[in-house]
Parts: sequence; C-alpha cells; structure tokens
Amino acid sequence: MNIALIAHDKKKELMVQFCIAYCGVLSRHNLCATGTTGKQVAEATGLSIQRYLSGSQGGDQQISARISCNEIDLLLFFRDPISAKPHEPNEADLLRLCDVHNIPIATNIATAEALIHALERGDLDWREIVNPKA
Repeated sequence: MNIALIAHDKKKELMVQFCIAYCGVLSRHNLCATGTTGKQVAEATGLSIQRYLSGSQGGDQQISARISCNEIDLLLFFRDPISAKPHEPNEADLLRLCDVHNIPIATNIATAEALIHALERGDLDWREIVNPKA
C-alpha cells in the first residue's frame, strides 16, 4: 500500500514516535510525506520515505494530487486542532479528497493505531471491497 504521512508542527514528535512503534508494519509499504515530517521520521526510523515540500509550501497539495490520481491508499494526518494554521483551507480540500476517493484517514493517534492494526491484519484492501473480482 501507498501510505502518506503528514503532521502539524506540534504533532511531529507524536508521528515520529508512532512510526518508531510501528516501523515493522510501515516498512512493508511505500511511504511518502510532507518535507519536515518525512525527514524527521526517516532520521528516527531509517524508513525509506519519498519526501515532498513542507506542508506550508505545498507538500499537502502534492499529496492531494496523488490522492486524486488514486496513488495513495492510506493517509495518516496528525492534526493540531488547537493552533491556527494559515493553510487550513488546503486541509479541508485534502480531507474532502479522501472522502471522494474512499481513502482511509487518521487525524489522531487513536484512529492511526486502529488503522495500522487493520493494515497489519490485511483488513484494509478496500479496493477489493469496492471493485470485487468477477
């Protein structure tokens, strides 16, 4: 699966810790991330991560484009719901695209853990559910 990682500044350390904890599962998948998040996760885990621009410079839009082209299967987006963000309209577009394209998304660690356990069990092959083989 192709998994995208995004984390707001105040959630980057949580994303790093999450990826350390689930490095074994994540290492079996293709990962991409916004710039700083990808750098921090790669340095802490040794995982291979395709990095895009930082979110504020358009990295979230680059990931949105991949979602639009059906190139992302799962999004882990650790959001900071407290701090104001100047590029918040882009986030709404990103969440909308996930809904349009049936992309599972976790915006907090509780949901991320549920999704990663489902991924580990093989329960997230949603493309097979939506388009079963005849």
